Amino acid sequence: MIGDIVERAVHLILNGDRELFGIIALSLQVSGSALIISSVLAIPLATIIGLSKFHLNSFLVNVMNTFMGLPPVVVGLILYILLSRNGVLGFLGLLYTPTAMIIAQSILAFPIVVSLCHTAIVGIDPVIKQAAEALGATRFQTALLVIREARYGILSAIIAALGRLMSEVGAILIVGGNIAGYTRVMTTTIAMEADKGNFEMAVALGLILLLISMVINLLLQRVQTKKMKSTAL
Repeated sequence: MIGDIVERAVHLILNGDRELFGIIALSLQVSGSALIISSVLAIPLATIIGLSKFHLNSFLVNVMNTFMGLPPVVVGLILYILLSRNGVLGFLGLLYTPTAMIIAQSILAFPIVVSLCHTAIVGIDPVIKQAAEALGATRFQTALLVIREARYGILSAIIAALGRLMSEVGAILIVGGNIAGYTRVMTTTIAMEADKGNFEMAVALGLILLLISMVINLLLQRVQTKKMKSTAL
């Protein structure tokens, strides 16, 4: 029986099932958009925290480290309350849309990118920053130099965040509603189809998700290998 299910699941993939690949495309769109948004906001903040000596730095780092383990369902619940018809942001009409899902995943990815990028930045030899300042570099130029030196660690942070987003289900299920052809992504579809007994679709999406996870892990391993080689030099 299991062999038959896997065979039919592979058949769905190889035949390019429209529903299947529509779900995959939306998953990549939502997680990719959230990753870009969170990275654009998180990397500058991590750089500021890493290079500055504000008295709140330690507090901000602790907050970001704590939020790395923030339960997705909590994020989804808070956003649901804010975006619902009677919520503060209800007038935007974003509930049960891909935009709401992107916002939820951006919130989840943000502390991950901030924390891991901060670790990469503070791990850079302080001599590099001191040399840049001694040569008359501006704060912005110094920050760019440090980011360049920490690029492998920053890439690792982004890839790790992507891995978290691709496997996330709680928040996007709450704010997206799992609407067929509109907000249905891989993780939510797997849960729903398995519950319905439609194991072919669930297994097909599971195989694709597993493949994506393998690619993400290979990318992360490659970046970390380059980082080790760079450090050795």
